[in-house]
Amino acid sequence: MSIKKQYLKTKPVCKVTFKVGKEFAGGAEKISLLGDFNDWSDSTHEMKMSKDGSFSTTVELESGREYQFRYLADGSNWLTEEEADSFIASGFGDAQNALINL
Repeated sequence: MSIKKQYLKTKPVCKVTFKVGKEFAGGAEKISLLGDFNDWSDSTHEMKMSKDGSFSTTVELESGREYQFRYLADGSNWLTEEEADSFIASGFGDAQNALINL
């Protein structure tokens, strides 16, 4: 998995590309990016599958903020980004949300 940040010079926005590798996807057919930036919606940021079996999506987020997020594979399997800036308890059992600082 990986996160790529590209800050825009013309406005206070960062283009963030989220990628889930084939190995981590575990054969999933669909992966969505959910976070506090999209009200944890599983339909707002559905990731695109590449020919190599990885998934990715790019989202524009306001700079100067911190966001919580996770991935949802096939509507039932939660995945946590290993390369996040930090982590925070999700409030559901021992699960953690990933944090990204922009």
